[in-house]
Amino acid sequence: MNLLLQPLRTKTRVLSSNLQQIKVITDIKWNIQLRELSKAGKYHQAITIYCQMLRSGATPNPFTFPFILKSSAALSVPVSGTQIHCHVIKFGCQLEPFVQTALTSMYCKCWSPDIAYKLFDESPKSWELTVCYNALISGYVQDSQFSKGLLLFREMRSRGVAFNAVTILGLVPGCIVPTHLDLGMSLHCLTVKCGLNSDLAVANCFLTMYVRCGSVELARKLFDEIPRKGLITWNAMVSGYAQNGLGTEVLNLYRDMELLGMQPDAVTFVGVLSSCANLGAQKVGIEVEEKIEYYGLGCNRFLKNALINMYARCGNLARARSIFDKMPEKNLVSWTAIISGYGMHGHGEIAVELFDDMIREGIQPDKTVFVSVLSACSHAGLTKRGMDYFDSMEQDYGLKSGSEHYSCVVDLLGRAGQLQEAYKLIKSMPMEPDGPVWGALLGACKIHKNVKLAELAFTKVVELEPTNIGYYVLLSNIYTEANDLAGVMRIRVMMRERKLKKDPGYSYVEYKGITHLFVAGDRKHPQTKSIYMKLAELEDLAKEDSGLNENEAEKRDQAIVNSTRVHSERLAIAFALLNTDFGKDILVIKNLRICGECHVLIKSFSKILDLKFVVRDATRFHHFKSGECSCKDYW
Repeated sequence: MNLLLQPLRTKTRVLSSNLQQIKVITDIKWNIQLRELSKAGKYHQAITIYCQMLRSGATPNPFTFPFILKSSAALSVPVSGTQIHCHVIKFGCQLEPFVQTALTSMYCKCWSPDIAYKLFDESPKSWELTVCYNALISGYVQDSQFSKGLLLFREMRSRGVAFNAVTILGLVPGCIVPTHLDLGMSLHCLTVKCGLNSDLAVANCFLTMYVRCGSVELARKLFDEIPRKGLITWNAMVSGYAQNGLGTEVLNLYRDMELLGMQPDAVTFVGVLSSCANLGAQKVGIEVEEKIEYYGLGCNRFLKNALINMYARCGNLARARSIFDKMPEKNLVSWTAIISGYGMHGHGEIAVELFDDMIREGIQPDKTVFVSVLSACSHAGLTKRGMDYFDSMEQDYGLKSGSEHYSCVVDLLGRAGQLQEAYKLIKSMPMEPDGPVWGALLGACKIHKNVKLAELAFTKVVELEPTNIGYYVLLSNIYTEANDLAGVMRIRVMMRERKLKKDPGYSYVEYKGITHLFVAGDRKHPQTKSIYMKLAELEDLAKEDSGLNENEAEKRDQAIVNSTRVHSERLAIAFALLNTDFGKDILVIKNLRICGECHVLIKSFSKILDLKFVVRDATRFHHFKSGECSCKDYW
């Protein structure tokens, strides 16, 4: 009988073996699909395939889970990741080292580093410690728990676990604030000591750290030491200079890239355009726009928004509007850029029309665009309209007003002469008023010559910003206009005791793609002699301007009397007149607010020469034409 059953048993074993082989082959096919989808970044499809795999009856194995956990982590789906963790336990794969590592990484990337650490702490340490420590450190740093990441790094070193470039890349992003710069520099020294500084990704990471901490000189030193710079390296330095307001250095670096044949990308161009905007370097900006089209980046919305901002801040509002109007899809940043542009140029009516158009288009406003439209209302004297927008923030859009919005509204009310209403608004604020809020009231007091309220605002603002010299100068000017010499002396003594020095005023103009900078009383420019002769000629003509009222005539004469220490904007205008074709508008960029004396004088120049002068000061644009200014003497 047994002899008769023997062939049947043999066939059964063979069939079972064949079925097992088929199952193994099927499982391998599923795993291959998951691997390829995960490598290609098709994470949603990978999760879909995994679900199909389970429905087909196939059994996940240790080679399945790393790929599906990677996909879940990339999508930051903790619920899905937790379900997969349950599957890991169900199918007996929880002790596999690479599965444990993938689980640790998944929890870290899904903002659950504490769960990842618990898993790490409770598991046998037979698996790759360096990889798991790296995942945990990166997870804690990304979860804004830098101190825990740092403790893990110290634990890692005390246990003798080797660290690598990935460890450093996970830890350094926690050092991108100035308070952690010393720690970041220590890590940099350790990296050099261990020979990891040759890794380009590590060098780029430290470069970014230095620029984010404001240590641009250290960043440039590191940049110069990197032997083979990639585009990411160049972009990090360009962005660092741009973020720290060093526009000239950005343009120089951009020229170096061109000379070396390094092809820029959208990140490069955004940094360059923002620097062109700050410097008023429109000619360079036009060249950049041509390059953007040449490299096929013309449809990039980030670049379109940067171009709108650049042209608006370079005084070419027509070109900014043209780019805006031609954009097929405008986002909130696009609307904010054009609204802000019109506001800076004093076209408040157009700015509020654009804001209303944005709302009609279904774009939900945010706090930033409200700052732009409130500022536009302030510069244009649209007091009621501005107050309506301020009230609508919370009522219609559920946005809580911040101190920056209160600062705009205080400025709005103050410019309109409603100083007591502005003061009452400050007293009713739900948060403590900051320096800019009290500073806005102080500025309004200067316009309307309210010395008593100015002294109160000054007392408050210097408690908050004791080293901001602008407020001291503002109150000193208020005392000067009120003929209160004792008050002026008090402020000067206070500044001397606190060792405060007034920021030097400077102005610049762009000529043939080069920025020419002037400071007050400047005599270093190669054309100094011709510049002062031209300025003297203009001042002689200005004396004959009979269209000024008594107050303006007094300011004009005072400005001419003070020509021994002539302000920088007048030098810049004289230079531009010497070198620009007659009839062209002249744009001057100034770092401080334009003074009343220069404001009157430039109005006279525009009338006498029948030219348009555009001055961008620290707060807005002034368009001088036919003896009038776009600000209507309201700035």
